[in-house]
Amino acid sequence: MLMESILIGLVAMIGYLDDFTGASMIARPIVLGPIVGLVLGDVNQGIIIGATLELIWMGIISVGAAVPPDVITGGVLGTAFAIISGKGPEVALALAVPIALLAQAIKTLIYILRAEMVHKADKYVENGNLKGVEAMHILAYLIVIVSMGIVNAVSLYLGSAVIEGVVNAIPAFIMDGLNVASGLLPALGFALLTRMILTKRLAPFYALGFILAAFIKLPVIAVAGIGAVLALVILDTLKQKKEVAFNDNDF
Repeated sequence: MLMESILIGLVAMIGYLDDFTGASMIARPIVLGPIVGLVLGDVNQGIIIGATLELIWMGIISVGAAVPPDVITGGVLGTAFAIISGKGPEVALALAVPIALLAQAIKTLIYILRAEMVHKADKYVENGNLKGVEAMHILAYLIVIVSMGIVNAVSLYLGSAVIEGVVNAIPAFIMDGLNVASGLLPALGFALLTRMILTKRLAPFYALGFILAAFIKLPVIAVAGIGAVLALVILDTLKQKKEVAFNDNDF
């Protein structure tokens, strides 16, 4: 179990590298879930659990100084413990949310402890030492990445037996309730995401996608393809309008 714990810690560190990779979405459960499944020998469950957690957390983003529940640790450990226990997505739902909230508190503590680095960066700025500022910036992220990777590894190594015992002790009616929740929470995730992105300009496209999927029964990939084509057409139209306006200004 030691090797699996170390690998899970590395998977979590990959997720925390998302800021270094330009928000490439590698931190999302739908990406990390299958990798966790690969490490633990059950890619199929990793994909299913990762997709389930993604539906719940797709509307969670970090805005300004706000620190939302830690989707990375919640997703990685929730998926790992669910696969180890053999109980499936409903257990992942039960574990991922409290784990994410606890990881949020740990991350906040790390942010507080590394605050001194900001003052060091200010001194480097005053002295015109740009390399020092860059080093503080990189080191600040590395502290979070390494610390949370260790948290994930140690948690899995120490907690697997305990988690299995807790899962086996959960009454059947609670597991049934979690199964129902697993069907409702994705709808909440979609609602949060829709509330964030839906505007008067985007509402017609949202309605079009709903009609294509719900009434014409097109598969999701086909609807996404149509959306991509429409986006390209709109971008090309806007580009042509800008070019025409630019040429008119020449006269």
